[in-house]
Amino acid sequence: MHQIIDDIISSTKKRIRTIRDIDTQHTVNSRSLPVSISLAKEKNHIPVIAEVKPASPTTYNRDVTPKEAAQIAITMEKAGAVAISVLTEPEFFQGSIENLEHVRRAVNIPVLRKDFIIDKKQIYEVESDLILLIAGILGSNLPEFIRLASQRGLQPLVEVHNEAELTAALAANADIIGINNRNLKTMEVDIKTTEILTTMIKGSASKSIEPDAMGKTIISESGILTRQDAGRAMRAGVDAILVGTSIMKGDVYLNTKKLVETEISQS
Repeated sequence: MHQIIDDIISSTKKRIRTIRDIDTQHTVNSRSLPVSISLAKEKNHIPVIAEVKPASPTTYNRDVTPKEAAQIAITMEKAGAVAISVLTEPEFFQGSIENLEHVRRAVNIPVLRKDFIIDKKQIYEVESDLILLIAGILGSNLPEFIRLASQRGLQPLVEVHNEAELTAALAANADIIGINNRNLKTMEVDIKTTEILTTMIKGSASKSIEPDAMGKTIISESGILTRQDAGRAMRAGVDAILVGTSIMKGDVYLNTKKLVETEISQS
């Protein structure tokens, strides 16, 4: 992994040691992402998962308090977002658990917890509808984390970047697959990754991929900055796009709405 990712993982391990009083019996009544996506498609809208993203290791968008996070999420929902992604990693992304809690109370659409989940305790740390599980980080632990998250009622969004990670995700029966266009080893971004892996998921490019790939929800993540990028990702065959920085910089409502109402064939 890139040094930035290694630093984030090291910081996350320290943060995990502060987690106490975890209730592993409490389940969540989650809001369905596939249903929310279907409703958007019925309106001929691009299903956009809009991200409350204060910062990243390389960019700063804006300070976001829990109250502001809720208002931003409400604005995104009004603009047509199918779900809200909330960063909860505090050091490198300036996110927080409190932001997530306020957002989920404020909106009616599904909410994704986006963080570096490396310990089982994190699965029970806070309520959300979806939880991000990164295949390249979890490795052989991926199937167990998918199982535990599902048992709690969370929808695992399993993030992959290459064929090996995709194979592992499909073998672990991941239903929602996020294709990260960012290479976590080099930090370079290329939307072509979405085009390649979506073709593989649909079973037309690689015999090594598990055959049971039908009915998967596919999401393109990272590097979607313009309406042209959004259209390109959708034409590749994904079901939704996840967008953070290009929505957070400027007018959140207009930025979300422009992506949602993009004409796929003309973008």
